[in-house]
Amino acid sequence: MKLNSTVEAVTARIRQRSQPTRSAYLARLELAAQRKPGAERLGCANVAHAFAALPSNDKLRVVAERAPNIGIVTAFNDVLSAHAPMQQYPDLIKTEARRLGATAQVAGGVPAMCDGVTQGTPGMELSLFSRDVIAMSTAVSLSHDVFDAALMLGVCDKIVPGLLIGALHFGHLPTVFVPAGPMTSGLSNNAKAKVREQAAQGLVGRPELLAAESQAYHGAGTCTFYGTANSNQMLLEAMGLHVPGTAFINPGENMRQELTREAVRTVLAITKAKRFAPIGQVVDERCIVNAMVALLATGGSTNHLIHWVAVARAAGIVIDWDDFSALSEVVPLLSRVYPNGSADVNQFQAAGGPGFVIRELLDAGFMHPDVLTTRAGGIREYTGIPVPEGDSLRWHEAGVSQDESVVRPASQPFSATGGLKLLTGRLGRSVIKVSAVPVERHVIEAPARVFDSQEDLHTAFSAGELDRDVVCVVRWQGPQANGMPELHKLTPPLAVLQGKGFKVALVTDGRMSGASGKVPAAIHVSPEAAAGGALAKVQDGDFIRLDATAGSLEVLISPEAWAARVPAQMPPVLIAANGIGMGRELFAGMRRSALTAEAGACSWL
Repeated sequence: MKLNSTVEAVTARIRQRSQPTRSAYLARLELAAQRKPGAERLGCANVAHAFAALPSNDKLRVVAERAPNIGIVTAFNDVLSAHAPMQQYPDLIKTEARRLGATAQVAGGVPAMCDGVTQGTPGMELSLFSRDVIAMSTAVSLSHDVFDAALMLGVCDKIVPGLLIGALHFGHLPTVFVPAGPMTSGLSNNAKAKVREQAAQGLVGRPELLAAESQAYHGAGTCTFYGTANSNQMLLEAMGLHVPGTAFINPGENMRQELTREAVRTVLAITKAKRFAPIGQVVDERCIVNAMVALLATGGSTNHLIHWVAVARAAGIVIDWDDFSALSEVVPLLSRVYPNGSADVNQFQAAGGPGFVIRELLDAGFMHPDVLTTRAGGIREYTGIPVPEGDSLRWHEAGVSQDESVVRPASQPFSATGGLKLLTGRLGRSVIKVSAVPVERHVIEAPARVFDSQEDLHTAFSAGELDRDVVCVVRWQGPQANGMPELHKLTPPLAVLQGKGFKVALVTDGRMSGASGKVPAAIHVSPEAAAGGALAKVQDGDFIRLDATAGSLEVLISPEAWAARVPAQMPPVLIAANGIGMGRELFAGMRRSALTAEAGACSWL
């Protein structure tokens, strides 16, 4: 199938735009790859330190026999349900490596915070920049420089982007990502959302809400909605950085351990292959475009319009929201998983999962087929679904959709266009996730109510002040202001207002969760208010028009009146409170140096 012309054109302009930085990146990669292995290159004292704690047989392999040595970077902790199963992975990996004549060491651990725990709390202000901390921690882990390959153990929101950014700074190493899979299905996401809305209205109390939440989040594994964590897993499949089909196998299944062993076999196969595929070569502009297409085709998390910009930059590739927008105009929406539908990721997997979606996108010409992956068979291997076969695995074709209410072929999509839209206008540049928003709400025009914090919005909602058509503007929420926290706690009250029949929208320079859906939300508004952005000029009563059809975000006052308006300043109480307590002081330098959301909110460039 011929590659779609828009996909081809977007890839070409990314390649041209990135030529200077990508060339410099590949040159650094080549210099690192030409060196001798660490055990030969380092001094004797360095080598002795690196392998002092290894069993004697492993020392013999790695030092005398020059066997490959795998560095394991793990995000294990048992606060995150998605990461708790990884506690036993290092021992499993080491055993398999020994069986294959290699060695493995835990190179380091990286922090991993759960946005579900920190939503609406001061800790959420550390969330976005935790990605860069994870990237730096990955670099520290690999800086011992005694590894021939790497395995990255992580799943959730900022963890995978952080691991990937860090790994790309060691792009000469073959690298495979190792997930743990989603928890089994509990209380449905729709039922959970309903209880949250009832709680927002005071119709149920804390005991009922806690019971519902505990039924939804009930065991080990990733949360079952299609938020940022599960979008991460879909993108890694589309980039060829997993063992094929490993994303959505539950932690308790026997095949889960075999998939982890297969990751060891996969990364060692790269070190021995003539078709050498270190991660810095795998992640090129075609690979990044494949990830963007997979995100759009599945209605994935808006957070990736920040994270994958940063990931691309780590590989010397420059992408922007115009690229996402152009692709979204042609990429069909092939799946409906909550919040874009009622199904959860377990139902998505049962209906065909990533294998089905990737095959459809390849066959319809929306993904590059000629890319390097961690597997010798290329991206086509990622159209298969793994099944156990004795003590090993085999992959079978995804076949037809097992449930067309969840996944559909490219010839019969849920929508002819993707799930994201770029909005531009006098208020700046922003994005909106339209795949879950009813068509009749793609255009909202209403007077603004301006808030300086999400707490102020909750107070106004509880007082009944928002029972009308309203565009809620929540500012001072960008990377430089307070670290750009997710504002997912705003979803229930806004959904309640929408359910009453009011025209409601959110406009903010902050983020929304990957689980946000049915309320129109223009997010990531750039420039942010704290950096002189136009949101600082908006006043209560200004009519704002959010038009996801035309792709515009406007304030409806005369140009003369707008030009004459003096921007508001961040309230002193916010300035005094921002970055104080809960460790936020440690992130002050990151807030000061952060780029815009569209530039990936990077603190390291």
